[in-house]
Amino acid sequence: MNQNTRLIGRLPKVGIRPVIDGREMGVRESLEVQTMNMAKAAARFIEDNLRFPGGQKVECVIADTTIGGVADAAMCAYKFEKEGVGVSLTVTPCWCYGTEVMDTTPLLPKAVWGFNGTERPGAVYLAASLAGYSQKGLPAFGIYGRDVQDAGDTSIPQDVQEKILRFVKAALAVAQMKGKSYLSIGYSSMGIAGSMVDPDFFQEYLGIRTEFVESVEFIRRMEQGIYDKEEYAKAMSWTKANCKEGADLNAPEHQSDRTRKDWEWEIVVKMTLIARDLMVGNPKLKALGFGEEAKGRNAILGGFQGQRQWTDYYPNADFTEAILNSSFDWNGIREAYVFATENDSLNGVSMLFGHLLTNTAQIFSDVRTYWSPDAVKRVTGKELSGKASGGIIHLINSGSTTLDATAQQKDAAGNPVMKPFWDITANDMNACLENTQWPPANKGYFRGGGYSSLFKTAGEMPVTMSRINLVKGIGPVLQIAEGWTVELPEDIHEILDKRTDPTWPTTWFVPRLADTDAFKDVYSVMANWGANHGAISYGHIGADLITLASILRIPVNMHNVSDDQIFRPSAWSAFGSDKEGADYRACTTYGPLYK
Repeated sequence: MNQNTRLIGRLPKVGIRPVIDGREMGVRESLEVQTMNMAKAAARFIEDNLRFPGGQKVECVIADTTIGGVADAAMCAYKFEKEGVGVSLTVTPCWCYGTEVMDTTPLLPKAVWGFNGTERPGAVYLAASLAGYSQKGLPAFGIYGRDVQDAGDTSIPQDVQEKILRFVKAALAVAQMKGKSYLSIGYSSMGIAGSMVDPDFFQEYLGIRTEFVESVEFIRRMEQGIYDKEEYAKAMSWTKANCKEGADLNAPEHQSDRTRKDWEWEIVVKMTLIARDLMVGNPKLKALGFGEEAKGRNAILGGFQGQRQWTDYYPNADFTEAILNSSFDWNGIREAYVFATENDSLNGVSMLFGHLLTNTAQIFSDVRTYWSPDAVKRVTGKELSGKASGGIIHLINSGSTTLDATAQQKDAAGNPVMKPFWDITANDMNACLENTQWPPANKGYFRGGGYSSLFKTAGEMPVTMSRINLVKGIGPVLQIAEGWTVELPEDIHEILDKRTDPTWPTTWFVPRLADTDAFKDVYSVMANWGANHGAISYGHIGADLITLASILRIPVNMHNVSDDQIFRPSAWSAFGSDKEGADYRACTTYGPLYK
């Protein structure tokens, strides 16, 4: 069984449905081998190219027989249910009986690949089946190669490959979220609407339940010893060896003494253990007599309120959030968690989308400041150049950003990247830690102390910033901005960085401009961003996010993805020629996936 190593339940599988012309006595028999080979080729391609965030390979399940009628379709559906299939991909090189062979499981994301060949009308079946899905209100993705292939050609053209991967990645993300939890530790942070967790949004659009735990649970578990003492000792030793305490920039009269600072280190390390245990459980707690606590909340993502009720009294969670969001800790290199600062659940969801699509750690940042070229020159006397020449956006937050964002992980050519954890080396990990400091927290913001991570993203990387916003009268909408991190000359960086809090991690971001109002210049991107936070993922994944959003029925109101990369269910074309307007109308018509 392809078991989830962190959360309860098995990982979803991809079901491959080879559909066929059901007429026997010559027709069906002549197509059996070609149709089943098409299914096997699709399964092989998916399994060779996709993995889950935990490192497990994606598994495909092929129907036991080709599907020529309703009985075959029912047997396939029964097998898929037993095997835990979460994604349905139908393949065919020929005409089939549309409504008799189609997959009608309503909550299963579905696509149909119709072979572009001349011997049999695969395109005709594709069109007929997509019309049937539209008529029945079951949105499905259509996949059809641009170039004609010979009947015996078992290769998958590049354009078909791209669509298969885009659909399957997005559909698997949907399947992985279903039935999991969002863990809210505390609730509303400083009046931020995104931290006012909306259970209906999570339930109806994502299939995720919401779990609420008051932050006093941290104190209870610390005082009553509800954590693994051996792991705590290991974690403290690792932290002392690898997490360099930075300069204390608080005024002398507000600085804590060494005894207090050492106590704060102990608290933030314990908070990290406890937050993780609250999310996913810890079997070692049962041996300590805490069976209920050992089970966790099956949380695929979480968030911590922090400010102000907690941080006015106890150390902040910057260390906890940064370490959980990173691809390593005292136990070594491992899958990053998704954990939102200030309990901004909407930014947490955006991070989760990126994590499930890329398998990498996610950056949580304030979308803090737009710096125009003129403003930079006025303040520094220097001119921006390269990708930064049109202006930059300062992404910075109080220390919760993943350490993967230091840009110290390198590919084979030495370029800065953010890797899935299974590709991260010990050298990568050590470089991330070496290039991070942990200054004592700003007491003006955090009266209870703590330690904020301090680094700058030191390299140019392709990234995508995204954000879910809730709009009354519409529901959730998604914003996307593909672009790059940029490294400024040190003399410019130093001056700009010190104008905000110099104890926080900085990422300089430049979006890719486009011929739309929101992307006509860098300022417009900042001006049109819908919230104070953004989730930043490695790579240009805007098209994948658009596909994912369409499955969940979340419209996209701002993006810089080219039209030829947009892949949504075929029914969207019936809602008008304007892609953005059609997306809104389709999402409104179909409504949230789980309602």
